[in-house]
Amino acid sequence: MDFDNIECVSSSDGLDEDEIHHHNLQHHHLHQFASPKPHNVNNNNNGNTNVVGGLTVIAPATSVHELLECPVCTNSMYPPIHQCHNGHTLCSTCKTRVQNRCPTCRQELGDIRCLALEKVAESLELPCKYYNLGCPEIFPYYSKLKHEAICNFRPYNCPYAGSECSVVGDIPFLVAHLRDDHKVDMHTGCTFNHRYVKSNPREVENATWMLTVFHCFGQYFCLHFEAFQLGMAPVYMAFLRFMGDETEARNYSYSLEVGGNGRKLIWEGTPRSVRDSHRKVRDSHDGLIIQRNMALFFSGGDRKELKLRVTGRIWKEQQSPETGVCIPNLCS
Repeated sequence: MDFDNIECVSSSDGLDEDEIHHHNLQHHHLHQFASPKPHNVNNNNNGNTNVVGGLTVIAPATSVHELLECPVCTNSMYPPIHQCHNGHTLCSTCKTRVQNRCPTCRQELGDIRCLALEKVAESLELPCKYYNLGCPEIFPYYSKLKHEAICNFRPYNCPYAGSECSVVGDIPFLVAHLRDDHKVDMHTGCTFNHRYVKSNPREVENATWMLTVFHCFGQYFCLHFEAFQLGMAPVYMAFLRFMGDETEARNYSYSLEVGGNGRKLIWEGTPRSVRDSHRKVRDSHDGLIIQRNMALFFSGGDRKELKLRVTGRIWKEQQSPETGVCIPNLCS
């Protein structure tokens, strides 16, 4: 990705513009997210059960849970649970992966079901596997699996688009990760003023991107600016993502404006949650899209160099108690 030819000048909330040079992307070492200590869960004295919301449930560290752990993938097993002639168990997904051989004793598995363990699995009520990230919910076994797929406490994927980063974690962890590992620019305030410069705008790789993180209203937002091929035509696109869940993202709005030579384009919308992947947002065209010819027109001059100035602001929607109508709450 050719970043040496792109520079970004940013000012937030009336601050003077600072020159910011973006360097070539580098792949970073992947990090294992370390979960914080469990909360909302109280251990009793015997260490075998937890009390969650006043109900006694079997904690994930108990021997019963270990019985339900597949020895191959280490995920919890649910029916159908398979076993070999010697009684070693594994989940149905891993049965095909081990080519019908028991991973413990190497005997042929056949089609033997462990009905006793299946009944145990069906009878248990377990905490959500994200209980140590703050989820207080407990569920019967099957409902637990469905809940975990949409749990609001599940970790977020890194929103950085440049290296298919596989780091996951909560928002504070990812903010630090973006700053320290990806060297992303961090700004405080809900207004921004960026200038994007590219010396050869006719060479648009698929894709070139830039990312800036803004902190306002006690939340974090990711501003993306990209150049990519849309069909046969190169385009430039800017959009905002909210570092949190979709329900929270709906509380905010943002605007983007680009112009020059007496013309301007304005985009207003709701930021997308980082639960939606960067590619999903980009491919849905949910943002300010500028065709290359229009971008060069805005740049002025001999149209041989791209010079785009993108300004914008973020605001929080508040509901008026008198009318029930949402009114913008602009940060000062």
